[in-house]
Order: sequence, then structure tokens, then C-alpha cells
Amino acid sequence: MRDVLTPAPTALAEEELWALDAHWRAANYLAVGQIYLMGNPLLSEPLRPEHVKPRLLGHWGTSPGLNLVHTHLNRVIKARGQDALCIWGPGHGGPAVLANSWLEGTYSETYPDVSRDAAGMAR
Repeated sequence: MRDVLTPAPTALAEEELWALDAHWRAANYLAVGQIYLMGNPLLSEPLRPEHVKPRLLGHWGTSPGLNLVHTHLNRVIKARGQDALCIWGPGHGGPAVLANSWLEGTYSETYPDVSRDAAGMAR
């Protein structure tokens, strides 16, 4: 039996689902780029061996899950006007956290030398 104080779940509009999916895919792209690429972050030229890092930093396995949580957590925060603090534990998920903060603009607020364009992605 449902608690009468708990609002009934509502389906998301198709436009919102598309936006969430686009954000999640963008965060995944940024995370994988941080882990594997040294250059050519927008793949504006064919990928060459010199674009790939010789030693990887971060772990892809944790990134999609963290990006999914971050994407939906942002949706809930915006929809409810919540103030929230998200604490991520230590580990190899750093690229996911950095990808999302760069996408939402808070990374560039803290580090203004990392712009929200191709040059910032490369940095």
C-alpha cells in the first residue's frame, strides 16, 4: 500500500528523456576522452596512436554508472529546487565527476582557464 504523503510517480516527457540521454552520452564521451585521449578531443581528424595515452588514468567501468546517477540527480535537484551536496567516494570515477562538472559549468567556475569549448576539453 502506498503512503498517502508520497506523490505518485509521473512519467517523464519525451523531450526530457531525450535531454537526459543526451547529457548522459555527453558525460560518457567526456569521461572516456579523459581516460584514453591526449589530443583530438572532438575527433576532428582521424584517430592516430599519438592521440591515445600510453598510461591510462581513471577507470571506464565506473564512469557510465556515475554519469547516470549524476544526470538523474541533477534532474531531481532542478525539478524540486533542492540544494544538494553530492559526495563521491575515492576511486577511479574521477573522470565521470569531472565530465559532469565541466558540462554543467561548475568546473570552469572554479578553474576559469578550463573553458567550455574544444580548448577546454583538450585541457
